[in-house]
Amino acid sequence: MAPSGTALVDGVAMVEKTKPVQERERWDKKIEFLLAVVGFAVDLGNVWRFPYVCFNNGGGAFLLPYLVMLIFCGLPLFYMELALGQFQRCGCLTVWNRICPAFKGIGFAIIVIATYISWYYNTIIAWCVYYFFSSMRADVPWKTCNNEWNLEKQCMRYPTDERYNDSTKLFCFDGENSTSCIFKNQTQTPTEQYFEREVLGLQYADGINRVGGVNWIIALCLLGVFVLVYFAMWKGIKSSGKFVWVTATMPYVVLLILLIRGCMLEGSLKGIIYYVTPVWSEIAKKEVWIAATAQIFFSLGPGFGVLLALSSYNKLNNNCYKDALITSSINCFTSFFAGFAVFAVLGHMATIQGKEVRDVARSDVGLIFIVYPEAISTLQVSPVWAMLFFLMFITLGLDTTFGGLEAICTGILDEWPILRKHRKLFVLFLMMYCFIGALATTTYGGIHVVQLLDSYVAPIALIFVVFLEAVSVSWLYGVERFSDDIKSMLGFRPGIFWRICWKFLSPAILLFLFVMSLIDHQPMPYADYAYPQWAIAVGWLIGLHSL
Repeated sequence: MAPSGTALVDGVAMVEKTKPVQERERWDKKIEFLLAVVGFAVDLGNVWRFPYVCFNNGGGAFLLPYLVMLIFCGLPLFYMELALGQFQRCGCLTVWNRICPAFKGIGFAIIVIATYISWYYNTIIAWCVYYFFSSMRADVPWKTCNNEWNLEKQCMRYPTDERYNDSTKLFCFDGENSTSCIFKNQTQTPTEQYFEREVLGLQYADGINRVGGVNWIIALCLLGVFVLVYFAMWKGIKSSGKFVWVTATMPYVVLLILLIRGCMLEGSLKGIIYYVTPVWSEIAKKEVWIAATAQIFFSLGPGFGVLLALSSYNKLNNNCYKDALITSSINCFTSFFAGFAVFAVLGHMATIQGKEVRDVARSDVGLIFIVYPEAISTLQVSPVWAMLFFLMFITLGLDTTFGGLEAICTGILDEWPILRKHRKLFVLFLMMYCFIGALATTTYGGIHVVQLLDSYVAPIALIFVVFLEAVSVSWLYGVERFSDDIKSMLGFRPGIFWRICWKFLSPAILLFLFVMSLIDHQPMPYADYAYPQWAIAVGWLIGLHSL
């Protein structure tokens, strides 16, 4: 029998529309909410992944499938989650008591996913913190090959270095009728050796099979990140709303400065042209459309519970429709804008190294910690540029971390209100728990743990969670009922376009993306590292465990 106050619809217990809770913390200013949403959505991936995905999938032509997926999938889901949080005024657990109790597991899945992400995402920020403080010297430490961490005979600045030809190894293998030999170059740039040997300590690990001990310097940087996050969150949106004034705006200032400086470098135009030149034949490939869907989905961030949590602190009559249009537009513009700053530098690096732009671009964390720092090392007053660059990434990452951990806090505190009066202690416990869980990513081989978690947590589990969220809201709760809720807030019902997207198009696109991720999924290793089968099995287990 359905509990009191519920009705059975097609055998599923549905809760009647409940009036939102009146006593609830609110944003001091509307701009703080917008900055928090923009700060969450505009993260490391906008600068790190989008430019590479764009040029690798048709350059300027990629914008067509990207915009199509924004309109028919990303934006409708973004709008839906903002409206849902604002009307119900509760977090990712309690909201399902009101929408569909049978699907409350979605809320728990969101919390598990957010926890896993906090374990590796904050470690990337910790690497940026390490670089930031390491840059506070007369010259950046990754500029030369004469440091204690360098393997001097295998270290070169550019391919023209004489050691490039002295550090090759000959590998031969017997074929059926002949013996074949290949030369494999063993040289690295000082930037690569600094990141891998000084920052990570990869020489003390054997891949993911033996990650070695904890790199305590990185662990200390990670602790600093969590301490900062704690003081940003301990008083709820009253404190985090003040932090976002800095963390959400700083990246744009720095990005503009880096773009201007990058455009003044030799070969920058070459990189920019390579970035925006459309290859129209690419848009006929399904892989390009899948990449566009995944990029817009993970960029806007529906399903993390963050939009739900942040909008739950709005006034009931706040125009969340306009908010969705503004913040999603800013997010997409930032992604494309960041590409100019990145590829101006890549064009410069390709020019001075005598390579093609494609050969210097990277899709992994190497873009942040190897390619761009290498370009910075060629500039005058390079420490200043390095500190600006890594400060930008620190603030980008912190905003996203604020959002992800606030989703956990709001979800749990709304479900168990007795904890609200102990928020400071609860947030402290959460920071300690996430820090301890993240220690595995601070080991000498921790980068392989980071890449494994990044490959399996969000790309698999999160897509399915958002699919279930869209289905439960549009089909079980009812798209017409949901539209009435929006009308009670805004004074008008969503148009037919939004209702069709919520009920049919967005769920169908999400289901297709989920199936394709299961069929074609491959882990994203660092450099050319190949994960052993047991690690891949663990990755799948982690991804499925979130469900």
